Amino acid sequence: MSRLVLLRHGESQWNLENRFTGWVDVPLSPKGEQEAKEAGKKLTGMTFNRAFSSVLKRAIETLRIALEVIDQPGIPIQRDQALNERLYGELQGLNKTETAQKYGAAQVKIWRRSFDVRPPGGESLKDTAERVLPYYEKAILPYLKAGETILVAAHGNSLRALVMHLDKLSQAEVLELNIPTGAPLLYEFDAATRVVSHRYL
Repeated sequence: MSRLVLLRHGESQWNLENRFTGWVDVPLSPKGEQEAKEAGKKLTGMTFNRAFSSVLKRAIETLRIALEVIDQPGIPIQRDQALNERLYGELQGLNKTETAQKYGAAQVKIWRRSFDVRPPGGESLKDTAERVLPYYEKAILPYLKAGETILVAAHGNSLRALVMHLDKLSQAEVLELNIPTGAPLLYEFDAATRVVSHRYL
């Protein structure tokens, strides 16, 4: 049985400031560093063959801290921008509350949570999925087929795209999907790499 753990990075400084972050490379907040340590504690007892992350420092740091906690800092790690957060375009850096006041809460929710509506100059979740899923199929799935245990540190929307695929969620269902920061999500697969269980640790 192969296993895949999906880990959204700990709280970033812009999460703390309620800003749209996207591809802006902001660091973890002190709370985010602690969330990464707590995630590591929840992974204690698991042995990972390799790990993957985006190229953004909040995911890289979350992965580094978690692997240090479980004393597995030397495993192979691949970083790729295919796992980056959704590009929020003109919204990046803006305060979410102020943006809702400007454009209306309903419009901002559509930009944030819908499947195929792009924010100005940015990506929809559909766009994000179109880079995440081919990367998963090419770079990660072969190791799962080989029975390995994999850790992926990434972002709310890149992981939403992957969870939508793994859980076979509809476009309506993914609208309400939220993946919390620093909470490891474990998937277990059978020999045919079909999902047999998933749960937060």
